[in-house]
Amino acid sequence: MNPLDRMQIFARVAELSSFTQAAQVLGLPKASASLAVQQLEAQLGTRLLHRTTRRVQLTQDGQAYFERCKDLLDDVDELQAMFQQPAGTALRGRVRIDMSTGIARQLVLPALPELLAHHPLLEVELSSTDRRVDLVREGFDCVIRVGPVAEPGLVARPLGLVRVATCASPGYLAKKGTPHTLADLAQHDLVHYVSTLGTRSAGFETVDGDTAAFHPMAGRVTVNSAEAYLGACAAGLGLIQAPLLGVRELIDRGLLVEVLPHHPAPPMPVTLIYPHRRHLPQRVRVVMDWLAAVVQAHLQSEANAAGVDG
Repeated sequence: MNPLDRMQIFARVAELSSFTQAAQVLGLPKASASLAVQQLEAQLGTRLLHRTTRRVQLTQDGQAYFERCKDLLDDVDELQAMFQQPAGTALRGRVRIDMSTGIARQLVLPALPELLAHHPLLEVELSSTDRRVDLVREGFDCVIRVGPVAEPGLVARPLGLVRVATCASPGYLAKKGTPHTLADLAQHDLVHYVSTLGTRSAGFETVDGDTAAFHPMAGRVTVNSAEAYLGACAAGLGLIQAPLLGVRELIDRGLLVEVLPHHPAPPMPVTLIYPHRRHLPQRVRVVMDWLAAVVQAHLQSEANAAGVDG
């Protein structure tokens, strides 16, 4: 039995949490399936599965190996399909992506059903988190970043710029008044957003020529997540400055109000990032092109609307 066969048996055991069921699906004796996994563990020098009389469960090393193993097996299936199926056949396998909650909720998820309907064998794992994931270590195929990108060794594909909006809740403005000039900020509070609690944000950001300028502001609330940032603003705790992608829905629903539109913060770049691979699987290339088209169409629409509004 070759190493690829052992990987396929292990993957099926991991998916079904059962040697018996995996052996039945693969048409093998249970003893052969068990032996294949034992040989794979011996080859790797680590235990991949916890075995009890009632269940089979992945170890921590087993979970990490299973994730990479699935990607490799998907690549093998895709390679074989290149010569067995006509061009245009639906994609097969898994693509793992990461992006902000705003982009996921507003742009990608609403458009995703059409992509999956066109490729019924395609699987998408979508992560939305405030932390910057490690593409290579965590096995992501690509991520969409909003903000500066400084990750050497990765390929960065610019998608455009997103406008940053200054917002407050209607209740906050009724209490504090609506700011119209930068001088008015002295009478207002800022919800401070930081990556690490214990630090302080630089303040309210504007554009001074070609560079960013910061205006220190009072504020009693500091948060370190996008959801808490929006929640604090909606609760009337102060002004926020956030990418329009993340606040457009709340503005349209009347939960937030945009203020100081003539004193904007610098727009933020939106970038598609992926590991530097010479040969990307077709499913990854197709999904990345689809993501780029979805995001770029929205950014262009927002830019056109801003031009008309301006």
